[in-house]
Amino acid sequence: MHPRSTLRPPAAGLRILAAVLLVALGAAPALARVKIGVTPGSLADSVHVAAAEAKAQGLAVEVVEFTDWTTPNLALANGDLDVNYFQHQAFLDNAVKETGFPLKSVALGILPNIGLYSEKHASLAALPDGAKVAVANDPVNQGRGLALLETAGLIKLKAGISAKATLDDVVANPKKLKFVEIEGPQLVRAVSDVDLAQGYPAHYVNAGRADIAGQALIYSGIGDLTYAIRFVTRADRADDPEIAKFVALYQTSPAVRARIDASFAHNPSLYSLPWLPQAAPSQSSAR
Repeated sequence: MHPRSTLRPPAAGLRILAAVLLVALGAAPALARVKIGVTPGSLADSVHVAAAEAKAQGLAVEVVEFTDWTTPNLALANGDLDVNYFQHQAFLDNAVKETGFPLKSVALGILPNIGLYSEKHASLAALPDGAKVAVANDPVNQGRGLALLETAGLIKLKAGISAKATLDDVVANPKKLKFVEIEGPQLVRAVSDVDLAQGYPAHYVNAGRADIAGQALIYSGIGDLTYAIRFVTRADRADDPEIAKFVALYQTSPAVRARIDASFAHNPSLYSLPWLPQAAPSQSSAR
């Protein structure tokens, strides 16, 4: 009697068996991917924190930083980004009106104050006649700055125009202020060269000037959700589950909230998190 022979699977069978075992043992699939465009400062810093956490949850997030407020929407419309996070609703509405891009806000982000800053004067009352004032050069943020100047009693705008105002809508300028229009992200550098500058507190923190972030002569109120920064996608990606997963992680992460707080110099009067039910806006008084 011949001994019973041992069956050996062919090499191809071994490869198939190995593949089956890898699946059975839970071999990690390729990470889902999201590409998000941001601007430097509190937005980029907090998104980088969320991206690091997302990787552990199977979502690879590529963060692309832009230094202007035009390219992120162009890149999104062209399909070079999946989502961007740098603009409020008023800015988005204006961009869509001007370009026709099919973009849509899908979630709320940080709601920052703006302020009027000065390195030369301790109060609004001390501002001299003919003072040089820097405002944003884009139509939406310029309107917000002019509305704050009106609240401060320095100018008067055309009735009913409010945050849609441009310099052409200034109907009274008793101090004969001289306006300088500057790209929004560059306003933080302009404050040294003018008497008064519109500015975002987080931009000062990001520029290493946290000492003056909380020293604006007046702040806007932070109750208007129009000025909350939005997560924006193309309209056909508005329900994308991977984008939704990243937004949910951003909004619920304690590490993200800690990074946002640091970006605003640990001063909760400078911002709010409007997606939280307990978020309470505040108003700073003028000096």
